[in-house]
Amino acid sequence: MKRFLAIMMCLVMVLAIVGCKGTKPAEEPAKKVKVGFICLHDEQSTYDLNFINAAKAACEKLGVEMVLKTGINEDNSCYETAADMASSGCIAVFADSFGHEDYMIQAAKEFPNVQFCHSTGTKAHTENLANYHNAFAAIYEGRYLAGVVAGLKLNEMIEAGKFTAEEAKVGYVGAFTYAEVISGYTSFFLGVRSVCPTATMEVTFTGSWYDPTAEKEGAQKLIQGGCKLISQHADSLGAPSACEEAGIPDVSYNGSTKEAGPNTYLISSRIDWEPYYEYAITAAMNGKPIDTDWTGTIATGSVKLTELNEGVVAAGTKEKLEEVQKALEAGTLHVFDTATFTKDGAPLTSYLADVDTDAAFTPDTEVIKDGYFHESEYRSAPYFDVQIDGITLLDVNFG
Repeated sequence: MKRFLAIMMCLVMVLAIVGCKGTKPAEEPAKKVKVGFICLHDEQSTYDLNFINAAKAACEKLGVEMVLKTGINEDNSCYETAADMASSGCIAVFADSFGHEDYMIQAAKEFPNVQFCHSTGTKAHTENLANYHNAFAAIYEGRYLAGVVAGLKLNEMIEAGKFTAEEAKVGYVGAFTYAEVISGYTSFFLGVRSVCPTATMEVTFTGSWYDPTAEKEGAQKLIQGGCKLISQHADSLGAPSACEEAGIPDVSYNGSTKEAGPNTYLISSRIDWEPYYEYAITAAMNGKPIDTDWTGTIATGSVKLTELNEGVVAAGTKEKLEEVQKALEAGTLHVFDTATFTKDGAPLTSYLADVDTDAAFTPDTEVIKDGYFHESEYRSAPYFDVQIDGITLLDVNFG
């Protein structure tokens, strides 16, 4: 009996040991990667909505958690938001407005193990922080293409006898007198001029990135001043709605405004931020370096046009647009070709741009070579700030 009990005890011990070896401890669920996004406004702003849609798409594709904060001003609240995101476990933080930059840099210095990526900023290449980055896209090519669409519409109206070639004046509602805005309205104008050489342009400014009332009033002022077509670098439906009410063709920015202007909207250009978000988030997840300055192009899928409003655009627009886009992609056409514009009556053969931004915005880099102005090549954010002939700036009243 004793022998039997001993054998049974041994068997129980063996089974216990086998059982222990065969049982795996419960695994803790993997923590989901978090990424933060800071927006100046919310979805009511076409500019911010464009960023938000791209962020959602990139995060969904990569399977990461999106932490979104909207209505973050260009002040210390941006730093506080960025720092809070970094403290709460975000591996990367993105901000979408020019004035966020200094606060993003402040957070980057405090959290060296978190990647901070800022759209439209200018200081990453001079700050030399391994975890602070700027990004933009060659949107001047998209604006140029939109300008071609506008120029063809002007030609159609001229041929229909609605006004003369000399009366082909375009209006443009801008936000601020920054290089980004100047680069935008100039590239648009050069696109217009490439097919409608008699065109001129007037530009008014609102002093705000998003002010529906000021943008609508600015468009109305331009229309009352004889402008036959309106475009914009502002973020609301103010200008498109003014155009619809007046029956004036409109070219938007950052997304289609066809709903607000079904009878007047032509096309819109925009930056698609999804390719950059996917690139930067993937790099952060894998511990890989992120470009100090990243510039998206048509080829990377970062510069896009919305669908043409077929019932409003001029006949033959689609074919012409495809022709011009192919030339831009091939490098046989350059938006800021110095043979296509003058400044104070003379061609521009040399130009020092403010690339290494300082407090005085001191020009420091030669940007004209091979016959064209090399925009967004020496840093991602635009630095074309030349006031060319044919464009008139109206009174700038930011009060």
